[in-house]
Amino acid sequence: MKFKFLNDFFDPRKRLPKTDITRRFELIGRVGQGSMSRVWRARDTKSGKIVALKVLDKEKTKRFESRFAPELKKPSEGEVAVTLKHPHVVQTFEWGTTLEGEQFLVMEFVDGLGLSYLVDVQNDVMQKNRLPFMIQLGEAIHYFHERQWIHRDICPRNIMVSDLDLQIKLIDFGLVVPNTAPFRAPGNRTGTANYMAPELIKRQTTDQRIDIFSFAVTCFEMYTRRYPWEAAESLDTVLNHINSPPLDIREVVPGIDEQVAAVIMKGLKANPKDRWPSIDPILYQLREVQERLVPTKSGQPMRKKATKSAKKSATSAKSTAPIPGITIAHEGIVLADDQPETERQSPARSKVPTPGISLADEEITLANDQPEKPRARPKAKAPTPGIALADEGIKLAGDEPATDSRTANPTPGITFAEEEGFQSPPDTAREQ
Repeated sequence: MKFKFLNDFFDPRKRLPKTDITRRFELIGRVGQGSMSRVWRARDTKSGKIVALKVLDKEKTKRFESRFAPELKKPSEGEVAVTLKHPHVVQTFEWGTTLEGEQFLVMEFVDGLGLSYLVDVQNDVMQKNRLPFMIQLGEAIHYFHERQWIHRDICPRNIMVSDLDLQIKLIDFGLVVPNTAPFRAPGNRTGTANYMAPELIKRQTTDQRIDIFSFAVTCFEMYTRRYPWEAAESLDTVLNHINSPPLDIREVVPGIDEQVAAVIMKGLKANPKDRWPSIDPILYQLREVQERLVPTKSGQPMRKKATKSAKKSATSAKSTAPIPGITIAHEGIVLADDQPETERQSPARSKVPTPGISLADEEITLANDQPEKPRARPKAKAPTPGIALADEGIKLAGDEPATDSRTANPTPGITFAEEEGFQSPPDTAREQ
């Protein structure tokens, strides 16, 4: 059966009957607001635990899910979320329906900050933990892919970092689809614009490598506080990362470790055939860097045991005569110790990312769509009037702010949704 593997994921016992959430939960305060959902910090009166209660907008969720043919039986966010059990993926305890017919999720409350905030401020936490954050995020993606899912929305606003132990938590599973041929077929263009792989924007056949691309953009941003291309503010810049190569991270971060730079740049390849084939060889490389740069006191390797496929990728193209330096996996890139990092070019500062873009299934809309507190980036030039892309043409129009609850200071960023676009939750308590 085509979707046989899905049968093992859905446990109807995890779904609650219609629930009066105002009685079941003590709503302490709102901690997140998106165009398709709202999130509260709440106390579960049954368990006494503090949880994150996420409620999805009924009509907008219905419109989004209607993009998929009924015979595909796309799993809901709740159905996907309750199957996920991984230390770097936020845990969902239950899901159900409110008395008003809205889906809700009862989730682990993560006391921490959004990765997007740490990207903006570039404080000691970010600068000292970039590599561990990249590895933890890679492990979360590996878990997703191993269980035959495609996340489709890997970006800093969908990643939390816990305050207590600085652990990555991947959140938001609204765009997750099964890794099967019908869901990889061309057509459904949803995601976050500046992190979307070119094949997704061009409505070509996709696979799990779209998550590899988004991962590489996120890692680039963690090091540079900017995107590999000019931030999308017009039609030209929306299509920029399809038609032009990304900025070399070595130009922005002189002295960056060569192996890390090579890992990120390979993940940004426009052609998926030139990209890393999976997250496994990326994790192998990053753990190798960690072992080399941050050895343990005992001298034992820090990296986990590599999978056979990752080892094979890392060694298949090595030359017969060993060359000093670092070997990059998959295509056998060898970095010799003959190019001092201090001779690299000085960074060429680019424009600061500008107000966001919202890509719907049939259109792209530019708008100031993030209602949370301003991100700590320098002011950018005035937003360019909005752009809507439809299958039959291109329409330019003035930006029209969404009707959802928005603050007076929208945060720059890029999101996708049916019409208004997903919104980022507050940096101090991100939507889960």
